[in-house]
Amino acid sequence: MGIGNVTERRMQPPQVGVSVVILTLAPAPSGSRLWLPLVRRTRQPFLGRWALPGGGLRADRSLEESAYYALVSTTDLHPRYLEQLYTFGDPARSQGGLPMVSIAYWALVGREETDDLSEAENVRWFPVDALPELAFDHRRIIEYALQRLRARVDQPDVVTTLVGETFTLNQLHGVYEAVAGTSIDLANFRRRMLATGRIEATGERRREGRHRPAAVYRYTPGDPDPVAPYDVVRQRLASLTQSSALSGTSAPSLALRMREALSTLERA
Repeated sequence: MGIGNVTERRMQPPQVGVSVVILTLAPAPSGSRLWLPLVRRTRQPFLGRWALPGGGLRADRSLEESAYYALVSTTDLHPRYLEQLYTFGDPARSQGGLPMVSIAYWALVGREETDDLSEAENVRWFPVDALPELAFDHRRIIEYALQRLRARVDQPDVVTTLVGETFTLNQLHGVYEAVAGTSIDLANFRRRMLATGRIEATGERRREGRHRPAAVYRYTPGDPDPVAPYDVVRQRLASLTQSSALSGTSAPSLALRMREALSTLERA
């Protein structure tokens, strides 16, 4: 028997399910971008809106198995990289419906796994910087996943999942630009990546479009996670933020000092 009013529904134990943000790298006319698949809802609440792939839990499936099942049943994707992200349970997220708690996961798939971003009934791919109106708090979940990816972009397993075990410097640059959501000077990026000693040439060359074949690289085996080329940026900005809190520096002044720090790094 259904529960008759909003107050009674809000007093019930919440439904618990999984939602998955699955990210891939796809080429675009203006450069590489991150894309993700969304599913159009066919029932209330949020009938007709786009939402993350997801589903309920079952006693005979673990949380991770439930996340995989949600992906396979909606997108037919089998990601190699899947990690629990966060649990979202704001009472207002269901907009008056039965309270819902979502255990969110994020996943990465390579270009070869997504092919041409083929779509199915009620499933469509969108670039992360041009999302439609979403159901529930799924935009917040996506932003949280992007923050996690940006924090992990210097990890070899994250990068190679997106671009492959071997890559050209242009391809690696495309990953960093797509994840950052902004342009990165190619010459400085190449110089800094080579200077870290984290990547090594394979001796092979790869043709990219009409350009002459480019050298192919891979991450150095057994790398003990040295300082990555842009870690120093994060460290400098964190230091500036902390010092401003202690000294009462205004936001515009802090922003100027941040830009100066980045400019200094680019010239280094």
